[in-house]
Amino acid sequence: MRISDILRVKGGQVVTVNPDATTERLLAVLAEHRIGAAVVSRDGVVVDGIVSERDVVRALAARGAAVLTEPVSAIATTQVRTVTPDSRLEDVERLMTERRFRHVPVVVDGVLRGVVSIGDVVKNRIDELETERSELAGYITGER
Repeated sequence: MRISDILRVKGGQVVTVNPDATTERLLAVLAEHRIGAAVVSRDGVVVDGIVSERDVVRALAARGAAVLTEPVSAIATTQVRTVTPDSRLEDVERLMTERRFRHVPVVVDGVLRGVVSIGDVVKNRIDELETERSELAGYITGER
């Protein structure tokens, strides 16, 4: 399975936030869209960084409430690992596990095309297991 298969199901919509937006604005965007991370982008096309709820929590713990008025660029990860639609799902699973991140932007020729989350990966794995179980049950009962 490829990342393109996941994007085909979930779509390529990506929530971005400008690097100059405040952390408070970021939190409003995350809450509004019910997501755990946003891509930081000046133009909605190029990935300048990624910022998650965890980044906010860590910054709050380190610097206090003043973080809320700071720009997102102050807490975002700027060395972002990306994948392509042709990336194998197993490779992305390994990347997320080894690097301990939950969101990976999907990029083609420098253009943001989507985001894959650990939730997308888990959902896909559950769907695969349910399909296998259903097929196995069909063989056992003679329905297949």
